[in-house]
Amino acid sequence: MNKSLLSSVIISAILVGNVSYAAVSADEATALNNNLMPLGGVRAGNAEGTIPAWDGGLSSSNSPTVGDVPAQLFADEKPVMQIDSTNMGEYVDKLTPGTQALLNKYPETFRVDVYPTHRTATASASVYENTMKNATNCKLISNGDSVEGCFGGIPFPIPQAGNEVIWNHLLRVEAQSIEFGFKNLIVSSDGSHSLATRNDNYYQFPYYYEGGSAENWNGNYFIQRFSTTAPAFKVGESLVIHDNVDPTKYRQAWQYLVGQRRVRKAPTVGYDTPDFVASGANYFDEVHGFFGAPDRFDWKIIGKEEKYIPYNNNLLVTTTVEDAYTGHHFNPDKTRWELHRVWVVEATVKDGSRHAVPKRRFYIDEDTWLINLVDGYDAENNLWRTSQVPSFVVPKIPATVVKPVIVFNLQANTASTVQSLNGETYRVVEKKDEDFFTGDAVAFDSMR
Repeated sequence: MNKSLLSSVIISAILVGNVSYAAVSADEATALNNNLMPLGGVRAGNAEGTIPAWDGGLSSSNSPTVGDVPAQLFADEKPVMQIDSTNMGEYVDKLTPGTQALLNKYPETFRVDVYPTHRTATASASVYENTMKNATNCKLISNGDSVEGCFGGIPFPIPQAGNEVIWNHLLRVEAQSIEFGFKNLIVSSDGSHSLATRNDNYYQFPYYYEGGSAENWNGNYFIQRFSTTAPAFKVGESLVIHDNVDPTKYRQAWQYLVGQRRVRKAPTVGYDTPDFVASGANYFDEVHGFFGAPDRFDWKIIGKEEKYIPYNNNLLVTTTVEDAYTGHHFNPDKTRWELHRVWVVEATVKDGSRHAVPKRRFYIDEDTWLINLVDGYDAENNLWRTSQVPSFVVPKIPATVVKPVIVFNLQANTASTVQSLNGETYRVVEKKDEDFFTGDAVAFDSMR
């Protein structure tokens, strides 16, 4: 694809918003072997040289590992600049409103340490092959609330609508199966930290099963089972989640309550229901930046911008809890920010629907389709919430993934960290039988 044709695709994507639901043409898809990297990011760097060209990403590391996560990337590098409340005015075009709000709110402790940009995104040959197929076969259906014709790769590497970008995040590159422990932490208004829950967790991603195809995929793209191990009064509680692209069964969930010694359906585990795993300090769909069904929102591409985002944060996610957090936020000494091009997508509540956060802006990395930053606005269009979702590299998959998310309530001066890996292990494992991810299996194991 020549540059003028590529530009026309991107411009049309920005203009059409939610209108176009068709796959791109075979001619347009050839950009994935030319101007675009295989997952859809622009191969070239920026004019200033502050964003390099993509050169294949990072598929191996000599760093010691914690589980299957390299403990630190680019260990010898130092920040090229530090942004705080005193100099942020020089960089406002590259700082999201939420990041600016945190710099102003915590001027003594919060800063943005900017490191050299490394475009580490990579994936397997099969993911690249499937992404190419998806470009011409995958399309939005059900008024943009679902997809079909996709499997095993980014569904819309050349997006033409906001719905397509959020589906790229929901169907982002993952392993077949992973296991990890995680902690949910609550930050009080005085900056003190407390443990909401500690959990043993199992994820599987049927959309990325080896040997699968769009024709035999049942629509489940994410299945999860976890059990709580702390605090004592919650030990043994479990939750199973199945997420599907079908709007009639977006999320099916089952909860095991120790006191009742039974499994029950949990239909409210989603959208803006307070997340009971985190003591209700965030909403369920704020996990991972966005987690669950997109059908309550209209999705609009605002454009593509250069922003400082938390990126290549292997050190942050593998250090101790004590080192990872300072006061109300991540420890700036352990947090790596880089300049990347991001898709800016705005979600506003549809007429006739409801959500506690009626407008959100998502900042989504062009190479990985991961949400790295989110700003949430209240009904008066005041900035209310902001989330940071640091990415880190797992060569064993290979992929760049996100965890945890820290959700700041700017008005209450509190925060919630969901799925902190600090002090835990993250492992890529063999695929389990899907019978493991059922309410009956949880009940059986709990009774033994």
